[in-house]
Amino acid sequence: MKLKTALVCLLVVFSSCKEDKSTTTVESVDYSKEELDVTTSVYPETITKVFDAHGGIDTWKKMQTLKFTIKKESGDEVTTTDLYNRSSHIDMPNHIIGYNGDKVWLFNKGEAEYKNNPRFYYNLMFYFYAMPFILADDGIIYEDVEPLVFEGNSYPGIKISYESGVGESPEDEYILYYDSETNEMAWLGYTVTYFSKEKSKEFHFIKYSDWQTVNGLKLPKTLTWYNYENNMPTTKRNDLEFADIVLSKEKTKARLFDTPDEAIIVE
Repeated sequence: MKLKTALVCLLVVFSSCKEDKSTTTVESVDYSKEELDVTTSVYPETITKVFDAHGGIDTWKKMQTLKFTIKKESGDEVTTTDLYNRSSHIDMPNHIIGYNGDKVWLFNKGEAEYKNNPRFYYNLMFYFYAMPFILADDGIIYEDVEPLVFEGNSYPGIKISYESGVGESPEDEYILYYDSETNEMAWLGYTVTYFSKEKSKEFHFIKYSDWQTVNGLKLPKTLTWYNYENNMPTTKRNDLEFADIVLSKEKTKARLFDTPDEAIIVE
């Protein structure tokens, strides 16, 4: 998986996991010394079923650009991502955050201070939004885990972890839970390790249930964050709406991601 980014906040370890659970891994490689390609040749059957339910991994790999708008009270946030090298451009009312394939940069449109961490945020919403296909990147270890049972429904789970050196937070873990009848993604559990750089046992939860078809692929329309307790979702916390989705086979011009002269390089 080509994760040269800090994923934010992200999944859940169940003490009741079965001893005979299925695990798929790849040969251990220190990816910090490798130039990763965005493709992986073999996927387990369970994750393949989920990819297929959303339009298929082959269709996803033909796409080169993903663009979406997040509707916020403070103003719209427009994210454009190159799906091959993961360069990104996030245009906000007062700031622009970019990643040129090497460095993260911040451009201030005015005097307002950007109060969050640009390096943590620059691909955060992209990774949440590009589920489940983002879980086809190189450097991933897949493992079947116990289902998530919520409000009387049982969702099979696939745990996602990363090989050494993948991205800035290789200790991140996810669990993708899917509908056993449709195979569509239903929940994402995730841990947050960017700041501590250590594995976390605390999982956060996002519900995926509002899908839209864009260029043959099912992508989220709304993501719903849930409160959590004892590594289980409890009550709804908030929705995040995505609009103006563009998923294209055309590559975005590289100059969009270039660092402006006035921008600050974020170390």
